[in-house]
Amino acid sequence: MEDGSLIILRRHGNPKGPRIVMSHGNGLAIDLYYPFWSLLAHDFDLIIFDLRNHGWNPRSSLRNHNLPAMTSDHVQVLDAVDSHFGKGPKIGVFHSVAALTLVLSSDAASKYAGLFLFDPPICRRAKTYADFEAAAQRAAKMASVRTVRFRSVAELVELLHYSPVFRHVVPGVRDLVARTILRKQADGSGYELCCPPDYESQINIYAWNFSVLVDLDEIRCPVKVLGADPTVPYSYLPSFDLSDIAKVDYDFLPGSTHFLQLEEPEACAAAVRGFVRQHKLGLP
Repeated sequence: MEDGSLIILRRHGNPKGPRIVMSHGNGLAIDLYYPFWSLLAHDFDLIIFDLRNHGWNPRSSLRNHNLPAMTSDHVQVLDAVDSHFGKGPKIGVFHSVAALTLVLSSDAASKYAGLFLFDPPICRRAKTYADFEAAAQRAAKMASVRTVRFRSVAELVELLHYSPVFRHVVPGVRDLVARTILRKQADGSGYELCCPPDYESQINIYAWNFSVLVDLDEIRCPVKVLGADPTVPYSYLPSFDLSDIAKVDYDFLPGSTHFLQLEEPEACAAAVRGFVRQHKLGLP
């Protein structure tokens, strides 16, 4: 990246299929979404990457761990995808903060042939702004007090069984969470979070500031939004206000939370396929 941070790209699936570029939510890792994206691997050329300072990527400066840097990263990632894997149309499939950082730049977003956004944290209406800010501050506080180090992967798995956040996920996801957001400590004494709490918290603190800057009307490709059930309370940032998305193809999964791809992977994969077919982006 421009500041020297490294982002590792991985390629899976069918290299002859329509190309999907995919990333994840704050504090997580794209490998965690395997129950979802593995369902697309037969038909799609999948290029997946972790946000800076997440997952496979080495850790860089906290000072540069911010939303503008992540937005800039998207442009360089797209250039790298073309350079390493060949130029061609791309479909962006992004969750949460990855979706927000992409659509903050309409120029970057419009480099895609189509965008499918899962529960993006965007708020445009003044009457919901205070609620959005409060939710962001709560998320930041929760992130800042997370345990950083664990004796084993199993220790985190055990803690996740008591977390209401992952109450509705499909079997095996709690184990996958622990295996994808932890890395071995350099001294071999245990495991630590790939994205430290102060990094995750810093993104949450400022998310609400940047969310109101998004103008989806400026994006020149088809955009589909699939949100969490708006009637179900959950601890992460709120989804779209329905009155702000008249020009966006919006739907939600009943009963789902912010982690809908981990709760209803089949339904989410089917929705992506439907979007691609609807806009004639490569599937018959």
